[in-house]
Amino acid sequence: MIMMVGALIVICVAFVACSSLKKKSAPRTEFTDEEHEQHFELKMEGMERVLGESYELVGHAFIPFDVGGAVDMYYFPNGIEGTGFATMELIYPDGYGPVKNSLGTYELIAFTRHKISKEKDGDFSKIERRMCKVFTELGFYTKEACVEPRETCEVPQDEGEPNICLIFDEYVPEGKQFKIGDKKHGLLLVIELFPEEMHYAMKNGGQKLLDLLKEKGYYPYSDMNRESVVE
Repeated sequence: MIMMVGALIVICVAFVACSSLKKKSAPRTEFTDEEHEQHFELKMEGMERVLGESYELVGHAFIPFDVGGAVDMYYFPNGIEGTGFATMELIYPDGYGPVKNSLGTYELIAFTRHKISKEKDGDFSKIERRMCKVFTELGFYTKEACVEPRETCEVPQDEGEPNICLIFDEYVPEGKQFKIGDKKHGLLLVIELFPEEMHYAMKNGGQKLLDLLKEKGYYPYSDMNRESVVE
């Protein structure tokens, strides 16, 4: 569950086309190892309050995200059915990170119905790698632009492959708010869509599409072995 180095070139230069662009977040400062460790522990506590206990292993990237590599992938198999994915590197110890949206600063999450597995070529591994690429490209993009719940987005792929279509939503199951210590932040849910679903959301509003996904029982998952919710 490690991103291959060769794929990072695409991730670093790819452009993510989203519907809004706002001011950049404040410059990042340097932090001590102790500050990083304390922040990580508080962030993990906040994640587990919302997503359930985390998995014992982490999908570490060969090249760290901060220097242009992929995000590390964190797994949460003890919440809702299946497995949750989350970033843990977007919000810094001083609270800065992605350009603030209506949630403030946030981390990215996504879900699959597949149970976590170490099988390299299995269904779980395939969607985990796909979400890692999505998270990485979005992670770079959100340092420069505002991404809001209910907006749609396309993530470019390798030449000849179709773009990945996405919609975002705020994730607060049963009112469980994501906090780091006593500070409120957000979890921005990423859901993969069929192209016609994204076009429907762009025409009719993201909330209407999210309602359809919930009605059909597909929300909040990104698994694409399903039917489209629009004609």
